[in-house]
Amino acid sequence: MPVLPSWLTEPLWGRFAALLPARSTYAPTHPLGCHRPRIGDRIVFDKMLQLLRFGCSCKAIADTTCSATTIRNRRNEWIRLGICATLKQIALKCYDQIVGLVLDQIAVDGSITKAPGGGEAAGRSPVDRGKQDLKRLGMTDGYGIPLGRVLAGANRHDSPLLAPTLDLLDGLGPLPDEVTVHLDAGYDSNKIRALLDERGLHGRIAHKGEKAPVQASRRWHVERTHAWQNAFHRLARCYERRAIVIDAFFDLADTVITVRSLIRRAWTTHRWDERPNRRP
Repeated sequence: MPVLPSWLTEPLWGRFAALLPARSTYAPTHPLGCHRPRIGDRIVFDKMLQLLRFGCSCKAIADTTCSATTIRNRRNEWIRLGICATLKQIALKCYDQIVGLVLDQIAVDGSITKAPGGGEAAGRSPVDRGKQDLKRLGMTDGYGIPLGRVLAGANRHDSPLLAPTLDLLDGLGPLPDEVTVHLDAGYDSNKIRALLDERGLHGRIAHKGEKAPVQASRRWHVERTHAWQNAFHRLARCYERRAIVIDAFFDLADTVITVRSLIRRAWTTHRWDERPNRRP
């Protein structure tokens, strides 16, 4: 059974392959002009999706078609080229052109996941007996499309991470005249309100001491997106130690979420050759 349905993997691979540099089948530096042929990028791409979805090690999914060393080397090569980040921006742009990002309503919230191996972005968790955990401060639009995230140790408070998270809005192009940022009670301070005022943003912040359901507003969108991301076991329990690798897997997961939402919402209004027979 494929890790993702074909109506989702094919458009992902089409865009991904367009970003890859040209490579010869055999190593041009070989003295005899021949060598073992280079493993196809499509094979490694499918292995990357398996890593993301199942959360297993490279050695666990290695087989006769592709070794664990090839998976890691090709992953590092693609990270150096910034292909995962570029693919995510392309997916956001396509979604914005066809459906439209709801950028006048922004939701920001943090989520803590386990990081048993520690690493650059891990820290002692205040809610898990001091174990090494990873915190991500995610930002979504009004529908829940992931716009970006900031990684930090679980011992970091969400408030200092809000400014670098909002900086990610600069890469989305011109914003609406009025943008509302939905935050929970952890951001209920004059410092956060002053930060939002400096950026020309309107904050809808839950008040401390009051029940959240009464004032939850549209913050549930980012909570749903965290659940979508945690469906990828590579992110729900992170064993990666380098922050750049974690970001790459998050970019790939956000791309899958964005393209899946695009296909679901465009299914009733658009027609294309590879359109699923029924709404996914």
